[in-house]
Amino acid sequence: MKIKVGFGFDVHQLKEGHPFVLGGVTLDHHAGAFGHSDADVLLHAICDALLGAANLRDIGYHFSNTDNRWKGISSLVLLQHVVKLLADKGYSIGNIDAMVCLEAPKINPHIPAMKTNIAAAISIDEDDISIKATTNEQMGFIGRQEGVTAYAVCLIEKV
Repeated sequence: MKIKVGFGFDVHQLKEGHPFVLGGVTLDHHAGAFGHSDADVLLHAICDALLGAANLRDIGYHFSNTDNRWKGISSLVLLQHVVKLLADKGYSIGNIDAMVCLEAPKINPHIPAMKTNIAAAISIDEDDISIKATTNEQMGFIGRQEGVTAYAVCLIEKV
């Protein structure tokens, strides 16, 4: 059995009055992540981790922010495309471990829904998805609530 590990990272600005989508869940908050798609940093980090593990470059290569096909699209759709790319190369997902870094809103109550969304989108068990959150202790652009970041690692296996 051949296994590989991947790492992903994403960052987006927070803009007042913009929707805040995280893990496919729209959070109630005065500001949201801004980007070409729905700017879901959690799913973007997961996509990059999966793509990296399979040596398939990065999310920007596959879903350019200059391509109108991806404008405003749900990142769950992007994640499904990534999983198809992995399957085409003979890989399945073992597990995903992700960390979101933001000051607000608190995401703990939304983690079960995020895991459900991700598991349904990529056909893996919710128990194989870990999502955690931390703050930046009020330091830097995250502490000032100007942006949000996410990190993800994954394990993939050759089928």
